[in-house]
Amino acid sequence: MAKKETNETPKKKKPVAKKSTAKKSTAKKSAPKKSTPKNEVYVPNLKKQYKEAIVTALMKRFGYKNVMEVPHISVISINMGIGDAKTNPKALENAIEELTSITGQKTVVTRSRKDISNFKIRKGFPVGCKVTLRGNRMYEFLERLISIALPRTRDFNGLSFKSFDRKGNYSFGIKEQIVFTEIDYDKIDSIRGMDITIATSASSDNEAYWLLKEFGFPLREKPVQQEEIAEAA
Repeated sequence: MAKKETNETPKKKKPVAKKSTAKKSTAKKSAPKKSTPKNEVYVPNLKKQYKEAIVTALMKRFGYKNVMEVPHISVISINMGIGDAKTNPKALENAIEELTSITGQKTVVTRSRKDISNFKIRKGFPVGCKVTLRGNRMYEFLERLISIALPRTRDFNGLSFKSFDRKGNYSFGIKEQIVFTEIDYDKIDSIRGMDITIATSASSDNEAYWLLKEFGFPLREKPVQQEEIAEAA
């Protein structure tokens, strides 16, 4: 069937007004951001003491003309030897955990450099562990050592002033690791000692001695020489 033709015209759609996408300018302007102060850099107590007091005291004592001449502590090395590390790996593992908790730094296993037939040790066998401290961790460890660990040592009467190596470095030993508060006495398997070496930039033992004394290191008093007595008189 053919479609009927109609004379009606199609109705036109009314135009819709488009919304403007432009943002209206706000009367209130955003407040300027406040400048936040920079975070204060953490400085250990002994490091601050060295810069503020120890440098001045050593310059007066030795007559340094330049601040760069004043000696300083450069490295502290802690070594813990394990005699049966090869046959008893559990002892070595416990020593590593203890030394890591004491220093707060990853511990390195030390190995034999040569064969020692008397101790049945071959080259490359593990014989202990060690840690080398620098920077802030070095000063933090030194502070704990001076103020907490050494005073807890049994029958402690101060450290000898003769343990310098004539190059400004000082070495001494600790017989028990339990003097450090980081060690839980109930969890240790055996008592272990350690050797501690404090390396300084001093050119003589006398300079290194007074450097450690200014830090509060518990060294015994050196006997006064006859020349010093004559000068004082």
